[in-house]
Amino acid sequence: MSIPIIGSGFYMANNSSTWFIGACCHAARALWVYLVIMLIIIVVLMILTVFGFVVTGQGGGVPVPGRVYMEYHLQDYSNWLRSRVKADKNWDSIKGCIIGSKTCGKVVGWTPFDYMRNDLAPLQSGCCKPPTSCTYGQAVIMGQDPDCYKWNNDQSVLCYACDSCKAGVLETIKRDWHKLSVLNVIVLVLLIVLYSIGCCAFQNTRRPESAFPFGLNRMAKVRTGWDFW
Repeated sequence: MSIPIIGSGFYMANNSSTWFIGACCHAARALWVYLVIMLIIIVVLMILTVFGFVVTGQGGGVPVPGRVYMEYHLQDYSNWLRSRVKADKNWDSIKGCIIGSKTCGKVVGWTPFDYMRNDLAPLQSGCCKPPTSCTYGQAVIMGQDPDCYKWNNDQSVLCYACDSCKAGVLETIKRDWHKLSVLNVIVLVLLIVLYSIGCCAFQNTRRPESAFPFGLNRMAKVRTGWDFW
């Protein structure tokens, strides 16, 4: 979503020069249209930027004792983001992308010691291994994280069906979206500056074109006392 926002902002900033040249030539009507369009773009961009910060304000990693990496929990993220990955149709597409990227291929050969000393990306932490709290090899396993039962050593399965994997995807989206939202703020400031300049130019175009921009001096002649002599 942020990419179209940035694109529209840069598009308006790039085309502002054309409108501004027309404004400098006292094309008041063109400048008025320019200001209206700019105001709409600024309002929409501001709303979407605030929405981006609100949506990505939740979530984050949870430290794991004795580990460098963090783990991520789906319930920590906003309802809007969670709804994007809970739909089976959406998740099937996302899972296909994760498998195709071979994200887990980098850690498939790790030993337990490697997991203790190395950091993991959110996708690797959530999709390529079971939760650290899981214990296996017992006849009855009770009271564990539900993701523990979804894990499988099969490279086509792993923990791709786990909520932790979906949380890892949301954490990746959150980090990227937050960076784009910061860039949106920069674009927004640029558009506001251009809008302010346009407002000043619009005020100048409304002044009457005259050799006396401040009006003629119509003061009547004052007769002095010696005119009567």
